[in-house]
Amino acid sequence: MTRIVSIGPERLERWLDGFTERHGATEYAVTPDRLSATAEDGSRAGIDVPFGPLEELTPAGLVAHVLKDRRLGLLLVRRGGYGAGVFDGGKLVDSKVGSRHVQGTTKAGGWSQQRFARRRDNQAREAFNAATEVAVRILAPAKLEVLVCGGDRKAIDTVLEDLRLKGLRPLVRPPFLGVADPKQKVLEQAGVDARAIRIELTDPPDADRPGRG
Repeated sequence: MTRIVSIGPERLERWLDGFTERHGATEYAVTPDRLSATAEDGSRAGIDVPFGPLEELTPAGLVAHVLKDRRLGLLLVRRGGYGAGVFDGGKLVDSKVGSRHVQGTTKAGGWSQQRFARRRDNQAREAFNAATEVAVRILAPAKLEVLVCGGDRKAIDTVLEDLRLKGLRPLVRPPFLGVADPKQKVLEQAGVDARAIRIELTDPPDADRPGRG
């Protein structure tokens, strides 16, 4: 069975030690993009290096890498809301959230449906324009090292097409976050999720006990 475990970066070192304690002597294969661990009992763990590439190709190198304080930007855009934040390490140092009304779908037909669709498209365009202005004000001058995005992919692409944000495009890194309408609490939690370490765990073929890993 394979599953995903998510932990904070400050817990990674202890988690790796615990994996060996639970499953036996562990061999590691480390590349600039991924750490793979295989334990004595056949259990395996894989971690894609966040904000890579990894320079020191050891488990200790990965721990040091994820604990590094980074200037991280967060851009969340949905049709009805947007948020931008700057995190220094795990601390939110600048942010702005906002919303725009965008009508939902309609069952009307004919000309009414066409007028409704045009009005809805105009509302969405206004919402994306507002999100773009916030990104220009909050993120563009922030000297970011990495940018994590979330919400609606098409909306994010629309915002990042603005020429004033061209310097941010090469900074975009996974994960792409699924979020609710970006209120302040959603933005703050997204900052935690952006820094989280995702571990892919695979039990040995003969595993029959729940809760392993």
